[in-house]
This record gives sequence, C-alpha cells and structure tokens, in this order.
Amino acid sequence: MEQKVSNNNIIMGFTRADLTNFLIVMILSFVAIPLVVQTDYWYSSILIPWLCLALAAIGQQIVMGYAGQLALGAAGFMAAGAFACFNLILRVPDIPFFVALGLSGLVAAAFGILFGLPSLRVRGIYLMVATLASQFFIVWMIDKFGWFKNYDTSGIITAQDIVILGKPFTSPLEMYFVILVVVTVLTVLAVNMARGSTGRNWMAVRDMDIAAESMGISLLKTKLQAFAISAFYCGVAGALFAFTYLKSLEPVAFDIKLSFKILFMVILGGLGTISGAFIGAAFILLFPVLLNSIGNNVFHGAIDATIISSIEQVVFGVLIIVFMIYEPLGMAKLWGNIKQRFLRKS
Repeated sequence: MEQKVSNNNIIMGFTRADLTNFLIVMILSFVAIPLVVQTDYWYSSILIPWLCLALAAIGQQIVMGYAGQLALGAAGFMAAGAFACFNLILRVPDIPFFVALGLSGLVAAAFGILFGLPSLRVRGIYLMVATLASQFFIVWMIDKFGWFKNYDTSGIITAQDIVILGKPFTSPLEMYFVILVVVTVLTVLAVNMARGSTGRNWMAVRDMDIAAESMGISLLKTKLQAFAISAFYCGVAGALFAFTYLKSLEPVAFDIKLSFKILFMVILGGLGTISGAFIGAAFILLFPVLLNSIGNNVFHGAIDATIISSIEQVVFGVLIIVFMIYEPLGMAKLWGNIKQRFLRKS
C-alpha cells in the first residue's frame, strides 16, 4: 500500500518535493536570471559554459555514477558531437538546428557503443585506460581527415550561427535560452531514466554485476546502453559548447584536460546524483573566478596568476581526496544535509 502511494506521488520522475524544487529552479532560470542579469559577460563566460559542462557531466554521471563504469574520455565524445553538428549544418541544406543537434548526439552515441565494448571484459583502471582511447582516437581522426574540418588548414573553424525557424540566435541571452531548453529536456529525461527500470538495471550492474546477471539483467545491453546514452549527452553538450561558448571548432579544445575536468565535476558534485552534475560544474567554473577576484581585489594583483592556478589545482586535488574518503555523494549530499538541518530547526 505504501509503495502504491509512493508511486502516485511521483510525477515526471520527480517526487512532489523534488518537483517543487524543480519548478523553483525553472522560474529562476527562465524568468529571474534574464531579468536580473543584464551583462553579456555573465551569460557568455559563466552561465552558458556552466550549462554545457553540466550536461556533459550528466553524461559522465550516467556511465560512472549510475552504471559504475570507470570511463574517461567525455571530451572525445563532445568533439564527435561538435564536429558532427558542424558537418550536418554545412552539408545538409536547411536542416533544423535541433535535428542536427540530436543527430550529432547519435553520432557520439555510436562512438560510445564502440568504446564501451571493452567494459564487457575489463573493469576498473583497465576500463579507464581502454575508454581513454576514445579521447585520443576521435581527436586524431578529426585532425587526420580534412573532410571533418571542411579541409580548413587554419586549425580553427568558425561555427555557424544557430538558426531556429529562420531566426538567428546570436546574442548571449538568446543562446542561453536555447541551451536552457535543451538542458531542461535532457535533465528531465535523465531523472526519469535514473529513477525508472533503466536506472535500476544500471545500479544493479554497478553494485554487483554477477548478481544482476543471475537476476536476468543483460550485462551487454545494460552496459552498452549506459555508454551510448552517456556519449549522446556528451555529444549534444559538445555541440552546444562549440556553437554557443567557443563559437569555433578546434580539436585541441576537447583535449584530455576537459575530460578530467568533467570527471572532477562528477566526483565533487556527487556520484549517482543528477543535481551533483550541476553543483560540481558550478564549483569547477566559479572557484577559479573567485580566486582571481580575491587576487585582484584583495591583494591588488600582488599574487601571480601562476600561483593562483597552482592554488586552484591543489584545492581541487585535496577536495577530491576528502570527498572520495568521507563523502562519496559529494556536495549534493552536503547540500541535502544542510537543508534537512535547516528544516528541522525551523
């Protein structure tokens, strides 16, 4: 009886409490932020990259946090999605942007399936090394074959304008809304998958794959499904990242450093939580801004930029170790604990 009541309280994959929080976030994102934030800097340098990287972190969260597959190479799938979207818009006349975006995600998903095959035989650090090959292979392939770059020899390709229903979306605010719509839809889908039978299969494989297989769960289907969906999210994120934030395409922008940055977002935000992807992405992006602001405003530029960069890396390293040992669910869990204590006191 309690289970039936619980199911009735779930709407669109959200509990009633989560749905309330989700609606508050939507109002803030679609209404409050555009009314309050009037400078292009916040959109082009903070909000747009935050949403793009949070979407990629959701992809990493699916394969690592939910399915338990230690994969590295999200930036490679982002590169596949970005260059696929560029070529689709270039070579298919009048293709709608959202159709190109979805197809670019499917191209990345195909690579995800290909490089997810080793997960059927190896795990742990060996799987991480195997999936790392996707990072180098995809970037190498784009560099090696000029067709992917439209035979451009400059190394940097200017991304096309985003055109939806004949209207170009070129201002930072307009691009923010485009990304926000895509991220909202994909986040709702991710929550539904994580809380449905698909997510339960992922977590069963993560916790004990032998027991999951004995229960009738196909390891082949479940693992490759997680890799494909993860790569799809990363591919869409990569296309949005290139077309709205970078406004250009170059393979070096999707290097191994970006893959590690997305991995750190998931670890710091919290493994196995969709909200952790957003929290981790916000921290990774805003912490360097905070350090630079302190260096410029408090110390009046007396601290060298290289020292600030070193402090940033040390803090990230220490936090990752602390969270992995003491709080694997990361900042999302800490935020939940703070909310519970506040509600109890009130």
